[in-house]
Amino acid sequence: MNQVTEFYVASEIALLACAYLLGSVPTGLLLAKAFGVNIRETGSGNIGATNVYRTLGRKVGVITLVGDCLKGLIPVLVAKQLGLADAWIAATGLAAFLGHVYTVFLGFKGGKGVATALGVFLGVSPLAVLLALAVFALVLGKWRYVSLASITAAAAFPPLVLLLERNPLLIAMALVISGVVIFKHKENIQRLRDGTETKFKA
Repeated sequence: MNQVTEFYVASEIALLACAYLLGSVPTGLLLAKAFGVNIRETGSGNIGATNVYRTLGRKVGVITLVGDCLKGLIPVLVAKQLGLADAWIAATGLAAFLGHVYTVFLGFKGGKGVATALGVFLGVSPLAVLLALAVFALVLGKWRYVSLASITAAAAFPPLVLLLERNPLLIAMALVISGVVIFKHKENIQRLRDGTETKFKA
């Protein structure tokens, strides 16, 4: 391996580390703390936008959503702007997502990853995101469960990427991310089965 190759590999690894660290920034926790609230001890205890919305209102919830989304989108756009191979783009998106779900700043316990996954997917397949958001909106509008809408949209994304992008590496990334999102909703799935899940109120 020559020096030029070593430099590029080191740069790509550094980008992965930066993507993970950016993803690890607990947006909802920091915003809630600014209002004197420990979001991990309020509501569902989750640091994501839904719990922030229910606890601190629409404005802070939307800011959390946008912030978490950007954590996934920015690293992917940087990787694409640098002209990196699809493998590195997929790895960068996955690193940012895993940073949010397993953040180093909170003992590797983070959010459920929906908004950060949205940002990653937006960077790799905007049309698939648009269709997945339509699925999310339809499910939320009919049943009023954010968790069910999130799970359904996550499940829909890999086949959408398959149809629209036909890129095995991006499909693999989508499968991993969607699988983790659904796994992180295991308690919500149980509450949905028990009929005790909280419905969304606009």
